[in-house]
Amino acid sequence: MFVRFFRALPPCLLSMLAAGLLASQPVLAQQPAPVLGLVPLPREVKTSAGAYALPQKISIYAVGKDALNVAGLLKEQLLPLGHTVTLTTNRQAAQIKLLTAPTPHPEGYQLVVDAAGVRITAAGGAGLFYGAQTLLQLLPPQPRATAAVPYVRISDEPAFGWRGAHLDVSRHFFSVAFIKKYIDFLAAYKLNTFHWHLTDDQGWRLEIKKYPKLTQVSAFRQQTLIGAQQLFKTPAEFKYDATPYGGFYTQAQVREVVAYAQRRYVTIVPEIEMPGHSVAILAAYPELACRPGPYQVWQMWGVNEDIVCPSEATFQFFENVLAEVTQLFPGRYVHIGGDEAPKTRWKESALVQDIMKKESFTDVEQVQGWFNRRIEKYLQSKGKKLIGWDEVLEGGISPSATIMSWRGEKGGIEAAQKGHDVVMTPTTYVYFDYGQNPQVHSPYEPLYIGGYLPLEKVYGYHPLPAELTPAQQQHILGVQGNLWTEYVTTPAKAEYMLLPRMLALAEVAWTPAARRAYPDFLPRLGQQYARLDQKNINYRVPEPLGLDSASVVRQGGKAVFTLRSLVPGGQVHYTLDGTLPDATSDRYTKPLAVPVGERLTVRAVTVAPNGRNSPPAELLVK
Repeated sequence: MFVRFFRALPPCLLSMLAAGLLASQPVLAQQPAPVLGLVPLPREVKTSAGAYALPQKISIYAVGKDALNVAGLLKEQLLPLGHTVTLTTNRQAAQIKLLTAPTPHPEGYQLVVDAAGVRITAAGGAGLFYGAQTLLQLLPPQPRATAAVPYVRISDEPAFGWRGAHLDVSRHFFSVAFIKKYIDFLAAYKLNTFHWHLTDDQGWRLEIKKYPKLTQVSAFRQQTLIGAQQLFKTPAEFKYDATPYGGFYTQAQVREVVAYAQRRYVTIVPEIEMPGHSVAILAAYPELACRPGPYQVWQMWGVNEDIVCPSEATFQFFENVLAEVTQLFPGRYVHIGGDEAPKTRWKESALVQDIMKKESFTDVEQVQGWFNRRIEKYLQSKGKKLIGWDEVLEGGISPSATIMSWRGEKGGIEAAQKGHDVVMTPTTYVYFDYGQNPQVHSPYEPLYIGGYLPLEKVYGYHPLPAELTPAQQQHILGVQGNLWTEYVTTPAKAEYMLLPRMLALAEVAWTPAARRAYPDFLPRLGQQYARLDQKNINYRVPEPLGLDSASVVRQGGKAVFTLRSLVPGGQVHYTLDGTLPDATSDRYTKPLAVPVGERLTVRAVTVAPNGRNSPPAELLVK
């Protein structure tokens, strides 16, 4: 069962240390989080003076299937850090020991580093793996002959059981190699659920052997809209690239990805959209529509009024599709979408009117509820559990269905009050296709769909609504971040939109709310950038802090700004003439004094150690 809510930790002992009461003793004491730079922050961290010298040649003790799997993964992760690793059953000879013992939580672990070496203890593979990921964050990010691992005692377990991340591969397709890289990132930061959005109006991405036209026809669109759709006044103004686009995953590739994720304790939740967002299906099988075609795979974004008709042929189609899907994905859940399904065609359909009459429905929305319940019954026959976007509540759904609340928290609150399990994923906190710059469609940022979602807002999210009773809060399985890809065309853009915001999400999902504080998070986050560099991840370099009206100090006719980089080793460069600064611009070395009254546009960027620049922070000094 998922463990969703925990008590706050006891008060730390730092005040005792400050008073010198423990200065002469190597007693463990509560450690200020920034020193170790761990993300997500563990539940309890204690340190003592000293460090264990982890040699270049390492032996890992592991016995049993789970421990051996984690040892093999840890070996792979230590190799880029300059270590050679062997596995051993000789416990005394090993520098790193993976041990199994009962723990309060199936994903929890204890990590101890002392003069005797490194010991990770957990009930099973997931806990051992998460302990190993914490250990890796205690090591230097660059290869070294010997790594000094600080003496530490960590007791840890997650705040939520569902710690999810989503990727839309329909609007833009991503290779198996990138999917694996994405899974690696999730696993490294203790996210355990990958929501794979495989189908939509703009492309069907999964091989279904019974329906070959899904990959011959539905997987490819003739062209794609250019630019931000929301900036055009009418569809008549749309421009297209005149380039065919598409792709799909074979079932062999899916099995490969599933096995890859399972080894890293990540569960994949496939999403097969129905009944809306289904025009790509109709392009291949127009007989499933309420009115004659032809149809084409959509070339723009938004919501299409053409959806599948709730006919017996449609049910047979989806049951056949799901029969193959449930064989490919061993996880408990199958996501059916259920969102944004306009009923325009259904209202015109004689078949739908007959269904409403037969079932005594008074609202066409009830037909979608009837549709969803029938699909759920089929999934249950396959041993699976239905999950859908919060719209599935509107037509009525059985209490066994799980709700993914995306249109704010309202749907999740209503669902939990009705006894549904819920995953919180509200747009305003965890939609990573939203922009990261307060300037709308800033020329220094990739094109994005709209909205402003800064890092701090992600970090400040609390997935347990106060409106729910403690008993109702038990239905909140966890939280998930989503990346829709209308304008995310490449892996580099995906990484830019995801990071560092996904690291904030990881801490929201793992760390108890009472342990979280944004000022404490930032320096710990800063220590992660070098690790992301080692993995060739194209994160967004954060702009310098301090160039804003709230931070200015007025001194003798000048506005004085104290700037700082959030990237360790990063340099801040600035201009006063409105031009875009780079590494050749003036370097910030002391508080910046800007004359008042000359209407100067001040811009500053962080130049990271990897050579990449942040977007500019800017302010007009009047």
